[in-house]
Amino acid sequence: MTREVAIRGDMIRLGQLLKLAGLVGAGGEAKELLAGGEVRVNGEPETRRGRQLHAGDEVRAGTEVVRIVTS
Repeated sequence: MTREVAIRGDMIRLGQLLKLAGLVGAGGEAKELLAGGEVRVNGEPETRRGRQLHAGDEVRAGTEVVRIVTS
């Protein structure tokens, strides 16, 4: 099931989104999750915490899937 996460503005970085969506508790956890190859953005593996995401992008971390929307 895909959950929508609203952002302000037109962009958010992947590490920030993981925290905002509650997928990790801190930046260090995000770094470990990304290093473990457990995160996909729009179906492609992603390891960069600073990856810019925009409305419509979909992020999968383990079994969780979030889609970015603007508020």
